[in-house]
Amino acid sequence: MSNFQSISFFYPELILTVVILGAIIYDLFIDKSISGRVGWVVITGLAFVALAIHFQNGLKTTTLFSDAIVLDPFASFFKQIVILATILVSIVSLSSGELDEYRKGEYFALLGIITFGLFLMVSSIDLIMIYISIEIVSIMSFVLAGYLKKKARSNEAALKYVVYGGFSSGIMLFGLSYIFGLTGSTNIFQIQQSVTQLDLASSTALTLAIVMILAGFGYKISAVPFHFWTPDVYEGAPLSITAYLSVAPKAAAFALMIRFFNQTFADGGAMNGLDSISLTQLPWPEILSILSVATMTLGNVVALQQESIKRMLAYSSIAHAGYMLLAMPVMSGDSIYAIMMYLVMYLFMNLGAFFVVIIVKNKTDGESFNDYKGLGWEMPIVGAAMTLFMVSLTGLPPTAGFIGKFYIFASLIKGGSTFYWLVIIGGINSVVSLYYYLKVVKYMYFEGERTDKILFPPNTLSGALIITAVPSLLLGIYWNPVANWIQNSLVFFIQTL
Repeated sequence: MSNFQSISFFYPELILTVVILGAIIYDLFIDKSISGRVGWVVITGLAFVALAIHFQNGLKTTTLFSDAIVLDPFASFFKQIVILATILVSIVSLSSGELDEYRKGEYFALLGIITFGLFLMVSSIDLIMIYISIEIVSIMSFVLAGYLKKKARSNEAALKYVVYGGFSSGIMLFGLSYIFGLTGSTNIFQIQQSVTQLDLASSTALTLAIVMILAGFGYKISAVPFHFWTPDVYEGAPLSITAYLSVAPKAAAFALMIRFFNQTFADGGAMNGLDSISLTQLPWPEILSILSVATMTLGNVVALQQESIKRMLAYSSIAHAGYMLLAMPVMSGDSIYAIMMYLVMYLFMNLGAFFVVIIVKNKTDGESFNDYKGLGWEMPIVGAAMTLFMVSLTGLPPTAGFIGKFYIFASLIKGGSTFYWLVIIGGINSVVSLYYYLKVVKYMYFEGERTDKILFPPNTLSGALIITAVPSLLLGIYWNPVANWIQNSLVFFIQTL
């Protein structure tokens, strides 16, 4: 589709662009003390963007802007996930004590720009657009990670993020250039056709290209060994940004990985509800299997040793990336469905856990386990919510986390005996994670002194807790609406050449 014709299908992104520009201009005319109002402009705008995406569901699947991006229900699903995460984080950011000393207008504008970049990530079907979208998200993330510029730890987080981000981005670009050199195209559908015609002499270069591209994707989802930036950046960044980075970019990166690997190095069968057949002799399913095991194992083992809740949740997010990666080697309709299901559950339970950390940070200005002593008695609502989130992150019934892991493990079992060992290791890792998640509950209810004084968080934060806690519980009991939504979203644009 030509660029001019594509504009009429691109209206959610155009609305988002207007919202971002409106937020920037509005911020110029208001005082610093009320700059938080820009957040409500962005939140309202994102709600309209979500409605626009919803109204696109009846449209045909097609490519836009000369086959650079695609419009399909799969991309729309991940756009809605990104919008929900952005709205929740924006609401909580308005009550985050960390940001009180800073002007918030540009903060929310940057969140809007990241959202735009994530929209492009989940829709990209061209190597150039893939790289540009990742860079948009990365550069804005660098700025937001160092937003607390008066704090050395935040500046250190931003610097480390830039160094690791630039390095992994360069490696990925090198791998993409190999793909272009071997196939002569940047369109993933044309690459798919060319890969089938490559001779054995090209397999080494193609394998090397896959490994280098995985460096870029692995960096976005915090997969081992591209995870080194995660704990330091999560620890130094504002808590609201840490929460956001743990969910939204990760969801978009998985969407990109699913589309890229299934349509470039497989026959696309998973897009039609079938098992994919690899078009090459390359061992990329085995590579992904090893990455997933290493990621969840390292995340869980190192999380055991942390004394900071924020840092523990950073390693926890690495482990959860490993759980989701478990389904990638199967690359079947069931495995893609499982990853999408897990991401929905993960959004609520992980954001909720970070929202509790923000509440405690506002109260004690601390992030260690010791700051949670007696919290369950002093702030019963917060304590109950945190207990629910910890149980859900572990994957125990009847919580949303259990349903997410159930679908992941079920897709592996359906994939055949080749993947049974991944189920066993995944189960062992879930047991290991139980220790450090319940350690938080132990500190809240069995450490410190009980108090007769009961405290309640501000209304905004209480509302955010309820919005995340209720689905974390209810989706473990009744998840049919989410299952139907995902089933209807498993429709991909497939270009036959």
